[in-house]
Amino acid sequence: MPKTNISIHTTSNDSILKFEADRFLTNHNSFEFSNIDEAKDSPLAQQLFYLPFVKKVYIASNFVAIERFNIVDWKDVQDEVAKQLEDYLSNDGIVVTEDAIKPKAAVTVYAESTPNPSVLKFVCNKVLVANLYEFSSIEDAKPSPFATELFQFPFVKNVFIDKNYVSITKFDIVEWEEITLQLREFIKGYVENGKTILNDNAPQQLNKTEEAIEQKFEALDDTSKNIVNILEEYVKPAVASDGGNIEFKSYDETTKKVQVLLQGACSGCPSSTFTLKNGIENMLKEMLNDTEITVDAINN
Repeated sequence: MPKTNISIHTTSNDSILKFEADRFLTNHNSFEFSNIDEAKDSPLAQQLFYLPFVKKVYIASNFVAIERFNIVDWKDVQDEVAKQLEDYLSNDGIVVTEDAIKPKAAVTVYAESTPNPSVLKFVCNKVLVANLYEFSSIEDAKPSPFATELFQFPFVKNVFIDKNYVSITKFDIVEWEEITLQLREFIKGYVENGKTILNDNAPQQLNKTEEAIEQKFEALDDTSKNIVNILEEYVKPAVASDGGNIEFKSYDETTKKVQVLLQGACSGCPSSTFTLKNGIENMLKEMLNDTEITVDAINN
């Protein structure tokens, strides 16, 4: 790459000096960094922050503007800075990474009440996971950095993540009005910063790959398959809107007993447990034309 030349220009602010290059440095984007951590997506700005007098770095079009602390005068250091910039840019140094250029998508999160007074549903405008995951302890949550961080809050008892929402079960030590805003802001910030919801190997680790789910379904007997299909079509959409899930566990052909697992907001709520058990039982009796079917609803 040809040598980059830097010219020095004063500004209306004595603390800020403009170092102008003879080529464009950014693709019509501008950036401002106040410290080395903020500058993680700009190797050039990070290098400048190693100079003890650098307070702020601005990068735009064909220039770098630097604001100094008052420990030095520009006349004593400006030539050294210009030389450092020339060397860095002439050696094909990266100004900003692609991550810095990507616009941050606006993330919205809102809280919804559920039939379970201990559970609140936080809905996001971004997809969080492909399949549902439930964690009941920080140890259990190891495959999910997101759930692990949620368990750092002392009032979080259970974390249920599905598609674009997370249902959080709280301990009774606090009321929702004391913690809702805190949780909403945490979730919004976490998603906005593109942090990891699930580790890459989580679906394999927890047997949640599409292949594993399909194999599990194909191993069922015909009646069990019908029950799963009925739950998927008629029950799950309704309970998902309330922040929960019903998972088929087993069907005993001899006793005609169906076991289902209640997850998320459905779990641990006596009234919803009773309502769901009876509702599912009546639906299965009618749709499978078998009055002997009973349903056992287990809280996760």
